[in-house]
Amino acid sequence: MSGALFVLGGARSGKSRYAQGRVESHPGTLAYIATAQAFDAEMEHRIARHQDDRDARWTTLEEPLDLAGAIDRAAQQADAVLVDCLTLWLTNLILADMPLDEPVAALGKAMDRCPCPLVLVSNEVGMSIVPENALARRFRDEAGRLNQTVAAWADEVQFIAAGLPLKLK
Repeated sequence: MSGALFVLGGARSGKSRYAQGRVESHPGTLAYIATAQAFDAEMEHRIARHQDDRDARWTTLEEPLDLAGAIDRAAQQADAVLVDCLTLWLTNLILADMPLDEPVAALGKAMDRCPCPLVLVSNEVGMSIVPENALARRFRDEAGRLNQTVAAWADEVQFIAAGLPLKLK
């Protein structure tokens, strides 16, 4: 089990703001591992807004696929690390037609190796209707499995709803 904090919530729940605040409570340099890829103007705007929310203590590593490697690199140069988010990382793996078992196992090992505070953010996507297409159903199912796995590995799990944290573990 790692010393990681896992922050989970729905879209626009406040999970990223909460996670960033938890990381910013640590002194020293901070690393932000961004898994998003800007495929359109709207996503570029979202990424820019997140970047504007971080001060000079932050270094950003953009890594859509090799999350374990990015955690290892970030932990060598920062006093605390934030990964935002696991569901975008999962999307990237699925769209790249990559198998999921190996990268997920590597993530767990990177969590265990991380010598500094590590906060991981993910979306809870399984609390709604069943999606109508196979790709969306696969994503929902894989996200649920990933979230269960990471929650089991993490020391603390917070669920965010309406900007309010609920401690699950």
